[in-house]
Amino acid sequence: MKNTFIIGNIPVSDTSVPLVSTMLKSEDYLGAVMVRWGINRDNYLVSPGLYAFGSPGPTSDVFVTANYKLSFDTLRKNLSGVNGWILVLDTRGVNVWCAAGKGTFGTKELVSRIKLVSLDKIVNHKRIILPQLGATGIAAHIVKEESGFNVHYGPVRASDIKRFIDDGYRSDKKMRRVTFGFEDRLKLIPNDFIYGKFYLLGAMAVIFIISGLTRTGFSYRDFSGEGGPAILNVFLAYLSGIVITPMSLPYIPARTFSLKGFYTGAIVFLFLLFLNLAGSNAFEIISWFLIITAISSFLAMNFTGSSTYTSLSGVKKEMKISLPLQISFAISGIIFQVIGKLN
Repeated sequence: MKNTFIIGNIPVSDTSVPLVSTMLKSEDYLGAVMVRWGINRDNYLVSPGLYAFGSPGPTSDVFVTANYKLSFDTLRKNLSGVNGWILVLDTRGVNVWCAAGKGTFGTKELVSRIKLVSLDKIVNHKRIILPQLGATGIAAHIVKEESGFNVHYGPVRASDIKRFIDDGYRSDKKMRRVTFGFEDRLKLIPNDFIYGKFYLLGAMAVIFIISGLTRTGFSYRDFSGEGGPAILNVFLAYLSGIVITPMSLPYIPARTFSLKGFYTGAIVFLFLLFLNLAGSNAFEIISWFLIITAISSFLAMNFTGSSTYTSLSGVKKEMKISLPLQISFAISGIIFQVIGKLN
């Protein structure tokens, strides 16, 4: 990746620090759109180390972030008009929140990076500002003991960073609150949509094979009559779990994601039933109810990894209960689909 965000160097002590722009360019926005769709996601990172922005000096603040470029860009964009330093940790291209949970945005990496860049020779204070969502991976007292720097947790969102500084490095309740609004959920849908493509293709392949089943063997002469609608039903079930459930998440009754996905899948089934696209006999109708709700429920449950609503223990408990039911629904649906074709 070309570091077009680097616009120069600032000589400091016996070295120089890359100077970065706080204004995002068209390629930065294009890269963000691509990574939202899962393109080049594993390589969307910047080199760990120390960066400067504005006209920093020894008294300027030090902000810590991950080397996932989307996180890095969000931080520097919201620091426009401020002078300071950005210390980028090696999180293997993972965002702050996820990296903190995995341990790569952690105490050991932070202490090591502070020493590697000789931060104590660049600033004359002992304050570093970390994003609040990285707190789970950092033991502030150990950082203090091993590096001499004091950890200050900033707001949840980078958009509040300037107000945090102006308020004397204090976060109010609003800054500390983790929200997961419609816009946040919408941003995550494209990546999940692409990530689950093999589930979609696999389900479509199975249903396509079954759609050609007749009493005398297999026939795909009238694709529009059987195979086409069948594949459409699977695709709508996929959209139910990947798109509709996340978009309407707070408004769907139930606490667990799998049950939320079941409800949206049931609505999609009723829609298809109304359009006479849910089969031509009772077996096929029952089959489509089971298959659509199973697919939607399973995919909606996967969204727990993108949400702030769940905990690890809660996810494990949900999966333990939901997965056997989803598998049972899917297998039963396939069996009823075959019976319906042979009936």
